[in-house]
Amino acid sequence: MAPPLLTLKNIHLTFGGHPILSGAELTVEPRDRICLVGRNGSGKSTLLKIAAGLVQPDSGERFAHPNAIIRYLPQEADFAGFPTTLDYVEAGLGPLDESYLAISLLADMGMSGMEDPNRLSGGEARRVALARVLVGKPDVVLLDEPTNHLDLPAIEWLESELAKSRAALVMISHDRRFLENLSKQTVWLDRGTARRNPQGFAAFEAWRDAILEEEETNWHKLDRKIARENDWMHGGVTGRRKRNVRRVAELHAMREEKRDKRSVQGNVRLEASEGSLSGKLVIDALDIAKAYEGRDIVKDTSIRILRRDCIGVVGPNGAGKTTLLKLLTGELEPDSGTVKLGTNLELVTLDQRRDELNPEWTVAHAMTGGRGDQVIINGQARHVASYMKDFLFTPEQTRSPLKVLSGGERARLMLARALAKPSNVLVLDEPTNDLDLETLDLLQELLAAYTGTVLLVSHDRDFLDRVVTSVIAAEGDGRWTEYPGGYSDMLTQRAGTDLKRTDRDRGAGAGLTAGNIKLNAAPSAAAAPAANGGAPKRKLSFKDKHALETLPKTIESLQAEINRLEDVLADPNLFATNASRFRISSQALAETQNKLAAAEEQWLELEMAASEG
Repeated sequence: MAPPLLTLKNIHLTFGGHPILSGAELTVEPRDRICLVGRNGSGKSTLLKIAAGLVQPDSGERFAHPNAIIRYLPQEADFAGFPTTLDYVEAGLGPLDESYLAISLLADMGMSGMEDPNRLSGGEARRVALARVLVGKPDVVLLDEPTNHLDLPAIEWLESELAKSRAALVMISHDRRFLENLSKQTVWLDRGTARRNPQGFAAFEAWRDAILEEEETNWHKLDRKIARENDWMHGGVTGRRKRNVRRVAELHAMREEKRDKRSVQGNVRLEASEGSLSGKLVIDALDIAKAYEGRDIVKDTSIRILRRDCIGVVGPNGAGKTTLLKLLTGELEPDSGTVKLGTNLELVTLDQRRDELNPEWTVAHAMTGGRGDQVIINGQARHVASYMKDFLFTPEQTRSPLKVLSGGERARLMLARALAKPSNVLVLDEPTNDLDLETLDLLQELLAAYTGTVLLVSHDRDFLDRVVTSVIAAEGDGRWTEYPGGYSDMLTQRAGTDLKRTDRDRGAGAGLTAGNIKLNAAPSAAAAPAANGGAPKRKLSFKDKHALETLPKTIESLQAEINRLEDVLADPNLFATNASRFRISSQALAETQNKLAAAEEQWLELEMAASEG
C-alpha cells in the first residue's frame, strides 16, 4: 500500500480566543477524491491552508511526502509581479516541465497568455488560477471553491479535466453537482473536528443527519445521568465519602463535559418581506433586441412572464445574461421591440458583486443606511441585531466593519438586505456564491414558498434543478431559447431525447411554455396554424382594441380600491365598533378582487392576441 502523500494530525488552531480547529485530522492518499464540507466559518479554508503549508497551526503535525508536488488554489489569486497570464501559469511548472504545457492549457481555457492579469474579469482570473494549479503533473491538488465565477461550460470542462487527472483532490465547494460528480470520500469539518466518510458527497447528508441524531440522543442520556447523580448527591454523600470519591469525580467530569459542549451552529432563518400582490402578467417583451459595438447580445426575442414564475437564465460569461435581465426589468431600453411591465410591481435586485457595499460601513449601517437601529420586516419593526441573528450574525458583529467579514458572511448580509425590502419580483444575480450548503437549502425553500416572481441567474446546476420552473439559455448570436423544467431538463431537450411536455405546454402551443416564456421571434404566418393546433388567429375588433388600451387604467383603479379596503379592514377594532362597515367592506373587497382577476385575464388574452396578430 502506497504511503500517504499528505497527513494532518491533531491540528489545533485558535483565532481571537475562539477555537477554530480542535484536533482536526486529514489524510490524503494517491488518487483520493475528497470533498471537504462544513458550515461557513467552520474552518474549511483554514484547514486547506494548513494542508498547503501556508498557515502554521497552534499545535499538531503536518507531514507531506518529500517527493509529492502539492498545488493549492486559493479563493482569490494574487497576480502581483506577473506581467502576463502566461508568466503566472508558468510559475506553476515543475523544473522538468516544458512551457508549451502552460500555453496549451491556457488555449483550452480561451486565453492567449498575453493578457494582463490585473485586467481580467472574475471568470477569466479564475481560469488562469486553475491553469497554474493544473499545469504539469501535480500529485495533490487542493481546491478552495474552484467553481466560483466560472460559467457552466467552464465548470463542465473543469469537471472533465479533474476526472481525468491522476492527482489526489481535496475540494471545497458549494456546488453540489460538482461534488457529487467528483468526490469519493467526504470529510465533514464540524465544531473543530473532522469526521471522514468513505462515500462521496451524494451520501453526505444522510450520514451527517444520522450522526447528529445519535449525538442528540447521547446528550439526552447524559442529561438524565447527571440528574440521577445530582439526586444521589443530595441524598447523603457526606456519610459515604470514602466509598464514593470516584463517583463524585465522575459527576464533576460529566458536568464539565456538558459545560464544554459545542452545539451545532444554528440555521439561517430566511423570510422574504413580501409586498402586495402584483398583476398576473409581470413582464411582456416583444421582439426585443440589443447590440453593443456591432455584436448582437439579444436578438428578436419575445418573452412573457407571469406571476409566480421562477425563471433561470444561463449561458457563458459574456453572453449577455445581465443585459437580458436589465431589458426585462426596464432598467435598460432595447434597441428595438417593446417591454411592458405589469401592474403593481415591487422589484428587488440582489447583486452578488456587492459593489454597493462600503467596506468601512458596519453591518448595522449596511442594513439601516445609518438611520437608527430598526429594520421593517413585513410591516413589523425589528432591532437590527435581532434581525441579523436570523442570518447567524452575533450582536457584536452588527458593529463590525464589512471589511472583516468572510465571503460567506458578506453573502448572508446581501441576502438580509434584499429580503428586508418589500417585493413581489426578485431578481437574483448569482445568489448562491459563498453560501454554505445548509443556507442554500433554506434559500431554495424560501423561493419555493415565495408568492411573487423570481428571475435567477446562476451557474449552480443543482440549485437550478431544485428551484426554477423553466430555463432561458443563451444559444449564441443573440439568440435565447426557453426550456421547461430545470437545467438537467434543458440538457435533455437540447439533446433531443426524452422530451416531455406538460399538459400546460401542449395547451399553450409553441408560443408559451411551462415558464410562460414566448420563444424568440413570433411564429411566421405559415407556421401559425401548426403552432396553434390549426386554429385560425383571432383578429381584434374595435371594441377589443379599445379594451386593450383602457384595461390597464381599470386594473390600476381596482388595485387602488383593494388597497383602500384592505387598509379599512386592517383596523383590529373595526368589527367590534362597526360590524356593519366590516361586513360591507369585506364583501366589497371580495367583489373587487374578482373584478381585478377578470380584468387581468381579459387584458392578458387581448395582449396575446395582439402580439400574435
